[in-house]
Amino acid sequence: MTPAIFSRTYPLTTAEATFAAVKADGFGAVQFNLSNLGLPPIPETAPTGLEAVRDQAAAAGVVISALSGTWNMAHPDSAYRIQMRGRFELVLQAAQTLGAPIVTLCTGSRDAGNMWAAHAQNTSAAAWADMAAELSHALDRAAHYGLYLGIEPEPANVICDAPAARRILDQMQAPHLGIVLDAANLIAPEQAVHQPAILDQAFDLLGADVLLAHAKDHDATGRVVAPGDGIIDLPAFAASLRLAGYHGALIGHGFDVAQAPQAARVLQDLCHR
Repeated sequence: MTPAIFSRTYPLTTAEATFAAVKADGFGAVQFNLSNLGLPPIPETAPTGLEAVRDQAAAAGVVISALSGTWNMAHPDSAYRIQMRGRFELVLQAAQTLGAPIVTLCTGSRDAGNMWAAHAQNTSAAAWADMAAELSHALDRAAHYGLYLGIEPEPANVICDAPAARRILDQMQAPHLGIVLDAANLIAPEQAVHQPAILDQAFDLLGADVLLAHAKDHDATGRVVAPGDGIIDLPAFAASLRLAGYHGALIGHGFDVAQAPQAARVLQDLCHR
């Protein structure tokens, strides 16, 4: 595995500066975000100059493992969802140019103002159907560009856990759909004592479909901290990834940029055990 980081951890708006900082801190790969080009993550117009960005990453020795394409696929307004299809197409085009093989997604929430907020209707048949329709469209377009889509179970989203992720994989039956797996999303603070069983279930259901791995950590209050500073058993998570045959990026995120070198050292250790 390769120690990696969310590029948006760095409050920088040029690719050259971002990749230089990533490499200097000890990471070999990124999940890239268009915000590091001074653009919205889901742009309204097609980004330009992406060939140069791709070349700058290569010159710095940084792999662009994935491009963030997250938007609210379960938004209650159908007009919004249709509008976002066109903008997501621009993300797919950008990923193809950047050489990023994976575009990452989350499945969203019925909360119209915050896709990371829980909502009583997230478990409804209607929310699932709307999300699945958007994912089906996204998969069709991703196939056109030769890209994989990785969906991430998030506790406040429609796909909130490993069983729900297994359900959507079985429903879509798409060879270019997989999972972005983050143990911290599956293990709430009050569930920490049950980590082994939760991880076993996640890898039993999803291990063969992991496209990308996140190494987020949080403390006993749920506050995100640097990898190794919280309650998530990241060594056990990394060991399970290896057993599942995963050899890609192990991506830290959610911590302050000042903690990036520390995070890189922890992830390097996890990747090279």
